[in-house]
Amino acid sequence: MTQPPQPPNEQPPQGGSGAPQDRPPGGFGAPQDPPAGGFGAPQDPPPGGFGAPQDPPPGGFGAPQTQPPAGPFGQQPATPPAGGFGAPQTPPPANTPPSAGPPQQPGPGYGYPQAPQPGYGYPQGPPQPGYGYPQAPVPGQPQQGYAFPQGMPPGQPPQQGYGYQTAPMQQQYPPLQNGNGNGGKKFTTRMQIIVAASVAVVLIVAGGVWFASSGGDDGKKGQASRSGGASEGKDGGEGGTAGGGGTEKAPADPKSRITFQLPKPKVTDVTKVDGSWLTDKTYVKTGLNEIVGYDMTKGTKLWSIPLAGQLCGASRHMSKDFKTAVLFEEGKPTKEKKYQPCNQVGVIDLNTGKMMWSKSVTAATSGDAAVRFDEITLSGTTVAAAGSEGGVAFDLGTGAERWKPKVSADGCYDMGYAGGEALAVVRKCGTYDDPQLVVQALNPTNGAPLSSYKMPPGVDYASIVSTKPLVVAADVGDTAGDGSGISDFFSIDASTGKLLTRIAADGEKYAARCQSTEVESCQKVAVGNNRIYVPTEDHEGGGDYGDTNEIVSFDLTTGKPTSDRADAGDRYTMFPLRMDGGNIIAYKAPPYDKGGQIVSIDGSTFKQTLLMENPGEASARDAESSFSSDYSEMLYSAGRLFISQTMISKTRGSSLSGKDYLAVAFGTG
Repeated sequence: MTQPPQPPNEQPPQGGSGAPQDRPPGGFGAPQDPPAGGFGAPQDPPPGGFGAPQDPPPGGFGAPQTQPPAGPFGQQPATPPAGGFGAPQTPPPANTPPSAGPPQQPGPGYGYPQAPQPGYGYPQGPPQPGYGYPQAPVPGQPQQGYAFPQGMPPGQPPQQGYGYQTAPMQQQYPPLQNGNGNGGKKFTTRMQIIVAASVAVVLIVAGGVWFASSGGDDGKKGQASRSGGASEGKDGGEGGTAGGGGTEKAPADPKSRITFQLPKPKVTDVTKVDGSWLTDKTYVKTGLNEIVGYDMTKGTKLWSIPLAGQLCGASRHMSKDFKTAVLFEEGKPTKEKKYQPCNQVGVIDLNTGKMMWSKSVTAATSGDAAVRFDEITLSGTTVAAAGSEGGVAFDLGTGAERWKPKVSADGCYDMGYAGGEALAVVRKCGTYDDPQLVVQALNPTNGAPLSSYKMPPGVDYASIVSTKPLVVAADVGDTAGDGSGISDFFSIDASTGKLLTRIAADGEKYAARCQSTEVESCQKVAVGNNRIYVPTEDHEGGGDYGDTNEIVSFDLTTGKPTSDRADAGDRYTMFPLRMDGGNIIAYKAPPYDKGGQIVSIDGSTFKQTLLMENPGEASARDAESSFSSDYSEMLYSAGRLFISQTMISKTRGSSLSGKDYLAVAFGTG
């Protein structure tokens, strides 16, 4: 991808002096509205640095711009449109295998209804086998990235017309056309056999390369630059026994219902509402200048903590006794000062709904000006906040300072911390035009580095996926190309700083995401069992229509792909939410006519257990699909799922019902 330009307010580390007074909340530059969309609608990176969400267009992804034809909610058009952009105009010769290449992007007019086409709904050609599964490499053949054949059998169902409900997480591919421009004609038996054989040839040639960490650039990917099959068994490498130990169990009836919906607060500008947490009895969500605890079953308000200004950062971690840390602005916006500085650090008790303490700090070079922060995290009893002016840490219980921004002769400063089981930092050194990033494991008591790893040249930003084990994601040389912020994962020995392996994560194959300008921001990825679990990109499924994908994994010691593979199933796409012991909790984004699912994937067998299935009626689907998975938070525990916004703006009716929600809760039983 093209690396986003430096945000306008980022300065070379100069302490607090000269810091812009009207810097928008929440980090570099004024945050933008999130892109529209149901779950997983891929968005172009917004201007001003990747991770700055854009204002969603009315109606969300796939929302009608004009009145759709009459019919049930989300129903496919009664008259299918013609083949989409990129459909071949002339079929390939019968004895020529289809050419390989990535799916084409839609051009002008994409998705608009065309003239009726005969043959819609006719039987399809044989599905592509083995997509996303590790294949054995073919000796002597170049190991190319997997690509879809263009000459797929005709008869694929058409795109939904623009304005129809689009399934969350689905990116439909247009149907093919025959030589006369008519799509959807039935294949003869002979032609089906020919195309099936051609597809098989393409798959054989591409065998093994789907999971290969390609060494195309003369082995610059390090140990992960090897193509090949799975590691030795499910528990190969140094991962030990995978799977088991989870606490999430399948209910007697996995069918859920909406338990409550929280309306979106009325705002006049883009407002950050990061942060949601679950205790054993309370769902906690940030709102407008407040943090609110709700009864997790009824959604009634239990308590509220008022803030001096709007929240601008929140830790995704809690202590064992349900305490967490937040950042908020020093005051509410005024006509003279629209953007207040994000310089207040606070710790809240999620059980009692009390602010334990809050404060700001000054740096040696900032005079009386309080240090501004972009991110905050929690590890053990240490609260750590950082930004372009450096980092500071506090004792969770008392608020006593453990360390604060210091003047560095080499121009280094702490960009951001990641917490959880351990504490790590991304430290930026060098000049503005030639930065050098260093990832360090820290002693959480005094901030002393336990180990250091220098990121390779060409890395302007890095995100920490996990602190234990230490795994980092980066877009090296702006090569990701998909706005994900990830071209490679780096598995690092936290005790020595030694690189264990570097895993190439081709943006055309894998769908994990990190906001590249934030250190602890990665989504759709989980780490456990000495593996990193990532979803593949959506691709055509084996059914009549609709996309699908898989969750696969890499060994963090060898960098090799494992034999792990969990299939989402036809018309569903899936991604990891978190680990549950040795198991993976994953969300399945549904097709247009069903509700989403939560599944537990056994880390050893990769067998899926259905934990929740959301309602399929229109109102529930509309509420669920009104959230974009890239700009929302999802929490699942004990038969309850909570989906909430991380950024809100002026109400414009982003769902098909015209209602906007701050959060929606589902529950079984």
